[in-house]
Amino acid sequence: MAKRKQRGTAGDKTICLPMAEGIDYAALVADRSAYRQYLDEQIEQHPELFPVDIQQGYRFHGLVRSLRQQLETRRIYLPSSHEAYQLRPDFVTPYMSETADVAGKALYLKQHGISYEGISYVLGRSEMHWVKLLQSLGRVSIVGSTVKREASLPPHLVADEKHTRWLKQRTYLAVTAAQGCLFGNHLSLSADNQGLKAAYGVFQQEAHDLDPDYQPMTVTTDGWDATRWAWEHLYSGIVWILCFLHEVIKVRDGCRSKPDLCYGLLKELWHIYHAKTKRQFAQRLRRFLEWVKLRDLPKPVKQRLLRLRNKSHFFQRAYDFPEAYRTSNQVDRPMNYLDRILYAMQGFHGTLQSAQKEVRAMALLWNFHPFCRKTRTLKEGCLCPFEQLNGFRYHDDWMRNLLIASSLNGRRPLSKLPHTN
Repeated sequence: MAKRKQRGTAGDKTICLPMAEGIDYAALVADRSAYRQYLDEQIEQHPELFPVDIQQGYRFHGLVRSLRQQLETRRIYLPSSHEAYQLRPDFVTPYMSETADVAGKALYLKQHGISYEGISYVLGRSEMHWVKLLQSLGRVSIVGSTVKREASLPPHLVADEKHTRWLKQRTYLAVTAAQGCLFGNHLSLSADNQGLKAAYGVFQQEAHDLDPDYQPMTVTTDGWDATRWAWEHLYSGIVWILCFLHEVIKVRDGCRSKPDLCYGLLKELWHIYHAKTKRQFAQRLRRFLEWVKLRDLPKPVKQRLLRLRNKSHFFQRAYDFPEAYRTSNQVDRPMNYLDRILYAMQGFHGTLQSAQKEVRAMALLWNFHPFCRKTRTLKEGCLCPFEQLNGFRYHDDWMRNLLIASSLNGRRPLSKLPHTN
């Protein structure tokens, strides 16, 4: 595999330093000895937030003062790599544009579909201020910020495309999801083979930045040929599984005007789906199709059902991978969230680059947004999808949790972590 390209964004050289409650940050920055002691503790506790070469030693490299926040931050220099890094506390956002407390409120509103005008009305400042705040998160690696353990890299994926608009042009949002999180969210100007391969390839590159040997076992899609082609050319050994739910939905949509027939057909289809083995699945499907041939059904519905015979093999592949996804629910749920936000925005109206940053930021908001109180109770206090995936959280505040996880823009390879399994 080719060596990944060097990125020049400032966030790649910015470490977001977790700040424990009750610490006087100004006093800590002023006291070099205390700051070094605290920094060493964080390196020991959370090595994934720091450059690999920091284990070989570092030295302080001056102070930087933010006029926006009236805040001083320290810089460190790593002699082994000849690189300098800024240490930003977790209570301010990248580029010191806002405090984490206010940013959390603004992005919580955005995650629930509130317009920038509405956020500006509630929290003040200009609409563009909040636009830039959201887009600043788009520079971060989605996979690198979300996955903090090698065991958390998903072996089974679900992928689908969301149709939206950029200016007056139809565009396609290539979405990759698994285990309750979004791992890829990239715009493509076309839904053909090469367009989708490039869009889904962003996920591949970010995953390989963390683990060059990463190879997903399966991907579940709705059957669009270009989607299947893209994944099979990105990962040569991947097994493609056809989503059963999409076939059920197509049948349901074809007989909405006949509710009794619709109910009966769907009941039989889900009975087939719940088969325990390949043999049982094939047997149930064969008997059902024999019954279909003898019935006077609407022609489009009957043709749709009879075509299931040729697709049976692609459904049965899931039985070889018990943990693989047999339906697209994993991607449909976050796509409903994306649909609400994009509908409220009426698509994208700026540059394609700004649109890409916004959709990437939306993926991070999904992965780190706090569950509602009822869900947190049911999940025994689990804060967000990120914690559900990794088994821990950095901070009880969801925004500070996101900022800490995106240290170094999430571009720290997992394969070199000494504590990973």
